Parts: sequence; structure tokens; C-alpha cells
Amino acid sequence: MSLKHLRNMTRTLGFRVGAWYSAIFIGSSALLFALAYLFLGATLRGQDYEEIQLELREVQTLYDIGGVTALNRYVDELGSERRSRPLFIRVADRANHTRHIFSRDSWKDFDLEILSRSCHDCQGWQTLTCRKGTYVLDVLSGPLTPRGNRVQVGMSSQRRQEILSQFRKIFLVVMLPLFALGLGGGLFLSRRTLRPLRAIIKTVRSIDAGTMDARVERAHTGDELDELAGLFNSMLDSIHRLITSMENSLDDVAHDLRTPMTRLRNVSEMALRDGNDPSLLRLALEKGIEESDRILSLLTTLMDVSEAETGMLRITACENDLTRLIETIVEMYRFVAEEKEVVITADIESGLVATIDPHRLSQALANILDNAVKFTPEGKTVRLAARRNGDAICIEIEDSGPGIPPEDLPRIWDRLFRGDRSRSEKGLGLGLSLVKGIVAAHHGEVHVESRDGQGALFTVVLPG
Repeated sequence: MSLKHLRNMTRTLGFRVGAWYSAIFIGSSALLFALAYLFLGATLRGQDYEEIQLELREVQTLYDIGGVTALNRYVDELGSERRSRPLFIRVADRANHTRHIFSRDSWKDFDLEILSRSCHDCQGWQTLTCRKGTYVLDVLSGPLTPRGNRVQVGMSSQRRQEILSQFRKIFLVVMLPLFALGLGGGLFLSRRTLRPLRAIIKTVRSIDAGTMDARVERAHTGDELDELAGLFNSMLDSIHRLITSMENSLDDVAHDLRTPMTRLRNVSEMALRDGNDPSLLRLALEKGIEESDRILSLLTTLMDVSEAETGMLRITACENDLTRLIETIVEMYRFVAEEKEVVITADIESGLVATIDPHRLSQALANILDNAVKFTPEGKTVRLAARRNGDAICIEIEDSGPGIPPEDLPRIWDRLFRGDRSRSEKGLGLGLSLVKGIVAAHHGEVHVESRDGQGALFTVVLPG
């Protein structure tokens, strides 16, 4: 493996996650062993001190009763029992000079003269270091006896150190498989944890290679990464629908833009051919302005839809008479409806007041009403109702047209989407996208209900 490849591998998220997993696991195991080692050492030391204290009381009692002779018998009796852990016994006079040390050969590795140079009247613990090794001799001094002497009892820490040494060896032996287990477990957990991310990367590469229908395979574990995979798939579905809708609407957009541009060009050519007729030139300019306004209106609508979809649509809201605004829109569309022999019925509650942008909201309601009149057959009715419902104002617009197919209902709000039944009608499929954006900018909601062949009901809910 090259140094560059190794450096790149160490920079990956999987390696860092695995390293953190391993470090935490190994560090926690080492800390646990260290705490256990300290606890074991403190426990063994406490046991030794407790045993020394018990022996000191017994030795003092024997010395008070039988003197050195009694202690000799006691040491002889303990000889076979405490061969691995002999007991240090020293008798000193009032001036702390050594009068007798039992089994002196067992303590030749310690400088016992230190005991003679210590405080004459001191009681308590003293520690002597072994000349050969790491052992120590813990010695406890008792009070002066009635004989005027002092008895000291001690014990070597050799057995304690041997147990701790064995524990350290076990720790080293256990740490090797623990290290391997921590490293392997860290790599396994990192690979398993980051599997959804690798699936997303693989999907992105497939899409970049041209496979637009590629999706991330979900494990349905319910965790955050699985949720991310689901959101990523939803985003891809939305993008795919938008691209499909744009592809399907491209001809319609080209046609609707080509028509005013062609008219503008034809009028300009006619004016150039007959340039001596002032009335024709004036007519050409009027037609040119009219077609330019139509194109500008189309581009403005596209910009408004883009702002609405990104939540950046600007509105100037103030308190307005919503009843009057809706009545004005209805009166304006009655003329259009009469030409199609369509009847518009309006049931508008009086005194409806709301904080709205009258221009934008009029644009949204006019779009819905325009579609209702457009798709309602001759002799049928378009119903409009507006009323207050609690803290909200509900505006319903229902047509008597062919309805919206169930498969198209979730998509009618998409930009440039036009159902099969609307392709024969003039338009770009931008109206409902703009409606949804305008209503959302007013912190409201818009819903649609429709059954095939039974018309459509659009409901706009605005905060009152």
C-alpha cells in the first residue's frame, strides 16, 4: 500500500469513526484495568495493615505475660505456618535501641538500623525499602510496655507485590486481544454505520453517469442515516418529476413564446414593407408593445413562481376588505363566463377583513376562478363561497368540469405541470404553482378535492 493511498485512507470519515470507536473501547478497557489495579493494591495493602495490627496486639500481650521467652515460642510455632510470609518482630528499649529481633536472617535485605535512628517516642507506621527489589517492610510500633520496652511488628509486601505483578501480566496478555477486538469492532461498526452514506455516494455517482432512476437502498432501521436516505430518495423523486415535467412542457413553453414573437416579427416586417403609411407604423408599434407586454407578463409569472417555490415571494400585507376584493374578482369573470354560457354563483359573507396583499391574493384567486370557468362546460355552474370559520377565512371555488385524475392530484401544484385534459387549453401550467406560493406567503393553505368526472373543489384557508 502506497504512502499516498494510506494518507487518503486516514482522511476518510470511516477511518476516523473506526479510530474513535477503537480508541474509546481500548481506552475504556485500559482505564477499567487501571482502576481495578489500584483497587486491588489498596485492598491488599489494607488487609496487610489490618493483619499487622492484629499481630501487634497479640505479640504485645504475649510479651507482657512471658517476655522474650514467650515470643520465641510464638515465633517457632509460626515458623511452619508463615514460611511464605514471615512476621517481623523487634523489641526495643526506652531509648529505641534494639534488644531483640526475631528471625533476623529473614530481614537481612533491609536496613534495620533505620528503626534504631527513628524517633524514640514515636508510635505508628514505618516503611523500610528492600535493598534487592521493589519490596518494602511495613512496620507498626506499639506503645511502651510496663517493662519499659517497645514492641514492633512488621510484614513484607512481597506477597502483595507478586499478586500485583501477576495482575499486570494478565493485563498485558488480555490487552492484546482487546486491542485487536477494539480495532476490528471499530472498523466493523464504522462500515456498518456509514453504509447508508456509501449507498448515497454510489447513487450520486450512478446519477452522474446518467442513471436517473438510481435510488438509495434503505435498510429501514429508523435511525438518522436511514431517514437521510429516505429524504435523499424523496429529493431525487422530486427532481425527476420536475425534469420530466419540464421536458413534457418544453413544447408548450416554446409554442406560447413563439406565438407572440412571430406576431411581433410579422407586424414589424409589414411595417417595414409599407413604411410610408403612418397609420400602419402606429399599428405596428401598438401590436409590438402588446406582444412585448405579453412576453414580459409571462417572464414575470415565471419569476414569481420561482420566488414562491423558494419561499422568497415578496408581499405587502395590510388590513383589507376581503369581501369587496372577492366580489370584484367575481364581477370581472362574469363577463368571461357569459361568453361561455357558464353561470358563476357567489355566496360571500359580508364584513370579511384580513391582513393580505390585495394584488397578490387577487392574482391567486383569479387564477383558480379562471381555471374553473375554463374547464366548466357550457350551461354548467361555477360556485364560489367565502365565510369565516373560527379564526380562519375559507374561500371555496368549485367547478363542474371533468375533474382531475387521481394520479395528477399531487402534481397539479408543480411548476410547468399540465395534465392531459389541459393541454388543449392555452397556458403554461404556472397558475397553480403561483397560487400555492402566494397563499403560503400569506401563511395560509390551499387544498383541492376532485373526483374524475365530477369537477374540482379548491379551498383557500387564510388566517383571519
